[in-house]
Amino acid sequence: MTLPNILLITSDQHRGDCFGFEGRRVHTPHLDGLAQQGTRFSACITPNVVCMPARASMLTGLLPLTHGTADNGIDLDEAVAQRGFGGALSHAGYHTAFVGKAHFSSNHSAEPTGRCENLLSSHRFADDWCGPYMGFEHVELMQLGHNYWLPERSPGGLHYERWYHRDGQGDLKDRLYRQGLEPLPSAAQTHNSALPTVWHNSTWVGDRGVAYLQAQARSQREGAGKPFCAWLSFADPHHPFDAPAPWCWQHRPQDVDLPPHRIRDLERRPWWHRAAMENVPQGSSRKVREEYSRMAPQSDAQLREIIANYYGMISLVDHQVGRLLQTLHDEGLADNTLVVFTSDHGEWLGDHGLMLKGPMFYEGLLRVGLIVRGPAVKAAQVVHEPVSTIDLAATFADYANSANAAAAHSRSLRPLLEGQAGGGAARDHAFTEWRLGPSRCGVALDLRGVRTRSAKLTLELSTGAGELYDLANDPYECVNRFDDPASKGLREELMQRLLSRPSDLRQPLAAPVGPA
Repeated sequence: MTLPNILLITSDQHRGDCFGFEGRRVHTPHLDGLAQQGTRFSACITPNVVCMPARASMLTGLLPLTHGTADNGIDLDEAVAQRGFGGALSHAGYHTAFVGKAHFSSNHSAEPTGRCENLLSSHRFADDWCGPYMGFEHVELMQLGHNYWLPERSPGGLHYERWYHRDGQGDLKDRLYRQGLEPLPSAAQTHNSALPTVWHNSTWVGDRGVAYLQAQARSQREGAGKPFCAWLSFADPHHPFDAPAPWCWQHRPQDVDLPPHRIRDLERRPWWHRAAMENVPQGSSRKVREEYSRMAPQSDAQLREIIANYYGMISLVDHQVGRLLQTLHDEGLADNTLVVFTSDHGEWLGDHGLMLKGPMFYEGLLRVGLIVRGPAVKAAQVVHEPVSTIDLAATFADYANSANAAAAHSRSLRPLLEGQAGGGAARDHAFTEWRLGPSRCGVALDLRGVRTRSAKLTLELSTGAGELYDLANDPYECVNRFDDPASKGLREELMQRLLSRPSDLRQPLAAPVGPA
C-alpha cells in the first residue's frame, strides 16, 4: 500500500467560525472548497488558548501540563519534541519539513537560550542552516511574523527575515509596512498596510510551500522520493491587524458581522475575568502585556474596522491555501495527500467586549476550524463530536501505518474521517488547560477546562471558582450556570470528566524565560 503524503496547514489566532462555510461574512473560497471536498469538525478545540502550548500539543499529542510548555515563554523540551509527529514520521520513512512560524521556543528572553527562534540566539545559525529542528528534517522558519516587531536584521532573524532584508530594500519595506493606507482606521492595533503582498510573510510561506511541494513531486516521480509530511504555518490572522493592500479593502467595515453579545459584563463572571482585564501585569514584560496583549473596549465602528481587517488577513491566507492546493493538483499529488487545515487557537474578536486572547475560554478563543481532505476521507461531511488538535499526532501515525506511543493523549480521527461505523475516534469530551504566572494578568491561575458536544466547564483549580455554559441553549455563553442549583447534575458530570484527565503531569514545570 502506498503511504499518503501529509500536508498540515495552520493559521494563527483564527477563530473556528471565521470561514465562509460557518456563515460569517469572510471570503474563504479555497477553504470552503476544501471543506466541501472533505470532512470538517464543528467542535474541535485547542488544548490551550495561546500559541506555544497549543503548538507543542499539536506536535506531541500531549496536553500542556504533560509536555511541560504550560504557558508562553516556556521552551518545549527538545527530547519531548523529537517524539512528536515530526520525529515519529521521520523514523517511519517520511521526509519531514516545517515552513513558517514554529514558536516551539521563546522569541523573547532576558538571556540567550541557544534556540534558533530566540532573538538573542538566532545569529548563531548560518544562512544555509535548514534544520533539523524539533523532529523535522528540513525547516524554513520565520522568527516572529507579527509586525508589532518588524523583521529582524542580519545576523539575526531566520529564513524569512534574512530573505526580507537580503535584497537591500529592508528599510523601504519597513517604511511601507508602517505607512497606513486610506481609509485610516481609528481602532487599536489596526492599520491598512502599504507593504506589497509579495513581501508579506503569508506570501513567503505560500511561496516556500509551493517550492517544497514541487521538489517533493519531482523526487517521487523520479522514484527516489519518500512520502512527505510537511507543516506549513502561517502567522496570520494574529494581531496586530495589518492586512496589506488589496486584502485590507476586500471586506468593508459596514458589511462585516458583529458579535451578538459584545458588552463586558465582568460582574457576572468568575473573579479571574476581571483580574485578567484590570490587574497590573508583573515582571519585565509589563509594557508588552499592557500595550500588545490587552486592548481597551472598542466602539462598534472600531470593531467593524478590526473585523474587516482580520477578515482580510484570513482571505490572504486562504489565497495561499488555494495556491498550495493547486500545486498538489498540478504536480499529481492531490489524490494521495492527506490535507489538514487548522489553527493553534482562536480570537475573542469582540465577544463579551473582549479582544485578542487571555484566560477566559469563550468559544471564539477555544474553538478552531479543522478540515481534512484525503484518500478515503468522506466528502461534505460534518463531524459534531468534540475533538482536539491534539488528535492530529495519532491521526498522522495511523495514516502512515506506524505507531506513536509517545502521543499518549492523542486519538486517531481516521474512523471519523472515513465514516466508519461506530466512529472509533469519537470522544465524549476534550480537554483544555492553562497554568499561567502573574506576568500576563497580575495573578497566577491554574485553569482546567472540559468541553462536550453541548456544554463546557472551566475550573480555576487554586480557588475552586468556575464557569459552566449550556452551549446547546446558550451558544453565546451569556449565563454562567456553575452555581445554579438547577444545573447541579450537569456540573457534577462535567467535573467528573474534568477529573478524568490523565495524571501524568510533568513535575516540576519549567519557568518561563520570557513573555513569548
